[in-house]
Formats: sequence, structure tokens, C-alpha cells
Amino acid sequence: MNEQEIKAKIEEEIGKTEQLIADYKEQSKPVTLDNSIGRISRMDAINNKSITESALRQAEGKLSKLNQALDNIGKPDFGKCIKCKQPIPIGRILLMPESNKCVNCAR
Repeated sequence: MNEQEIKAKIEEEIGKTEQLIADYKEQSKPVTLDNSIGRISRMDAINNKSITESALRQAEGKLSKLNQALDNIGKPDFGKCIKCKQPIPIGRILLMPESNKCVNCAR
């Protein structure tokens, strides 16, 4: 694969992640007290909100890494593991374009 195809894949993943972040922000709005739901249902809603907020933080971290990967395309170190300096397999780059470590170093 050439750099343009990888760049297109990263840009596509950025778009998906931005949409996911927007969805998570919508889902993590505060639970209002004026809703006539029971105590257990309210506790469940609060728990779901905290899970969604955690997923939001992960998605925001992924977006940051994707933008960094996009900036690094064309640089000599792009596609090389930051730890062992070996090439990252193209399959890993395509599945996880935000990854900057090879499988062995990521463990």
C-alpha cells in the first residue's frame, strides 16, 4: 500500500471517531432529576453515563493518536515501531492506524 491509501484510511477512521465522539457526548449528558423514573432506573442511568464517559475519553485519545499518525505520514519514521524501530506490519497499520508500536512491543 502506498502512503496515499494509508492517509485515506486514517482520514476515514478520523471521521468515524469524530462521529463516535459526538454520539458519546450526546449520550453522556447529565441525568435529569425531573424524569419520573425509579431509583433503580436512575442509578442504572448514572452507571451507563459513567461507562459512556469512559468510552468518550478513549475515543478522544484515539482521535489524538490518529491525528498524530496523519501528521507523521511521509516522515522517515512513519510505520516504524517507536520502541524497537522495526517496521510495523501493514495489516496492523490498516487495522489500528493510531498504533505506533509493533505487536510485540505493544504487549
